[in-house]
Amino acid sequence: ELIRGAERPLIVAGGGVIYSRATDELRAFAEATGVPVGETQAGKGSLPWDHPQAAGAIGATGTTAANALAREADVVIGVGTRYSDFTTASRTLFGRARFVNLNVAAFDAAKHAGASLVADAAVGLAALRGALEGWSVPESYREETRERVARWNAVVDKAFRTSGDDLPAQTEVLGLVGEAARDRDVVVCAAGSMPGDLHRLWRPRDPKGYHVEYGYSCMGYEIAGGLGVKMALDEGGDPGREVFVMVGDGSYLMMSSELVTAVQEGVKLIVVLVQNHGFASIGNLSESVGAQRFGTRYRYRTASGLNGEVLPVDLAANAASLGAQVLTARTAPELRDALARARAASGTTVVHVETDPLRPAPDGEAWWDVPVAEVSGLDTVREARARYEKDKQEQRPYL
Repeated sequence: ELIRGAERPLIVAGGGVIYSRATDELRAFAEATGVPVGETQAGKGSLPWDHPQAAGAIGATGTTAANALAREADVVIGVGTRYSDFTTASRTLFGRARFVNLNVAAFDAAKHAGASLVADAAVGLAALRGALEGWSVPESYREETRERVARWNAVVDKAFRTSGDDLPAQTEVLGLVGEAARDRDVVVCAAGSMPGDLHRLWRPRDPKGYHVEYGYSCMGYEIAGGLGVKMALDEGGDPGREVFVMVGDGSYLMMSSELVTAVQEGVKLIVVLVQNHGFASIGNLSESVGAQRFGTRYRYRTASGLNGEVLPVDLAANAASLGAQVLTARTAPELRDALARARAASGTTVVHVETDPLRPAPDGEAWWDVPVAEVSGLDTVREARARYEKDKQEQRPYL
């Protein structure tokens, strides 16, 4: 009855939808009822990206479409989600919505004082669809979903547009990798700014084509994780699916050594190594709290700090020394060509691409609670603190 009485319901699809193989049931439920679906990081791919009810990523790394629908939702149906801090945008996203939580874990089903449905996602969705037979959201709400998603897709198309001979932005790299990947290929990532950009921008069609849960942002997981994914595909009788490992220079430095294992075992990976000579995600985070990107570039130390020349780090040479085939790119056309050659190769290939770290990805208009220093001599920090205190007032004290 809570769902039947809703005028603006929204589904939050978490990892449980994929783990329980409930994607077909989710699709049937969304099509029958017209309820739009926002996806968590673990739940991304629950619906094909261009499905009429797919609103895209939700939360701090979400799309403007899903986040706008979340703010105005009167009922949120959480399916297989634990409502992480990113998903709820640090408890600022869902306004005054009431919750219906379908989860195999009673702990998560009870969150946010929601109506608790403890069940497998596929079984629970089928039961809900049966109980709601004949009910649908108004056609105007379906149309609103389509319009919001279309506006966001236009933003993504622009972010993917290549810049010719300039160093590409990370968003352009993701667009070109998406262009090179086929529907059932798998993208793997774990840490840095790329998981957020992938959550917001990647366009999956297959529910197992997106492997970017990233848990505790485990730097170094990417190549090792990609190796495991590809071995599972090959041994599971699905060797035609390529695995694209997306890794930044910081994560690459944490554990590049599994390239040796991939080469030794004859396991093919396409490793896209994004080189921006520093900590792009921490640089952005530092700037957001007014700390002016301190110490987030690989530079020589001088008498006045870490402000010398950029270190002559050559990660392409490093990858070659570990036995991988290496292709380098400094422009979007070069990257497109390198990705095609990597796809045609028989073994692991590292595509090393230089990027411009100061060209940001589109914003999904949601907040993340990163505390700012209360006392500082920097004007930028004091300004960030004032914004932080204002944003904190929007947090909802869930029971």
